[in-house]
Amino acid sequence: MAKGKFKGKPTGQRTFSSKEELEAGTSADRPKTFSKKQEVSNRREESIEEESDEEVEKTQKHKGTAGLIEIDNPNLVKPKSIKAKDVDVDRTTDLSRREREELEKQRARAHYMRLQEEGKTEQARKDLDRLTLIRRQREEAAKKREEEKAAKEERKAEARK
Repeated sequence: MAKGKFKGKPTGQRTFSSKEELEAGTSADRPKTFSKKQEVSNRREESIEEESDEEVEKTQKHKGTAGLIEIDNPNLVKPKSIKAKDVDVDRTTDLSRREREELEKQRARAHYMRLQEEGKTEQARKDLDRLTLIRRQREEAAKKREEEKAAKEERKAEARK
């Protein structure tokens, strides 16, 4: 009785054929009706079939009416293999709608950014106005600090005297 969590297979353990059983034709892999003579003739037939398979592949038999009628399926995409010497470098390929739209979007964005840097867009003008206002405020604040610092030093100098 097997111990442990898993059950054994109902067929039992695997059995392997020995060389003697294989040569005698009594192995478990094939029925006892097979004999060596049939096996040799089968090998000859297989070699003949392999040669005939190569010929069949060349002529290919079609099922049904496929051999009678030439069918051109527009949905069937055949892979196009182009050699490197046949490639036309000057020819431009047609872009799909999505690719065209993406390129247009990139160009428009680049154009807008160029105008933005030059200060020609409305948003750029507002940004520049805001920046000039902030600079003025900072300059005024710096002047005020300098005046306060100078006044403080004068008070200290008067207090020492």
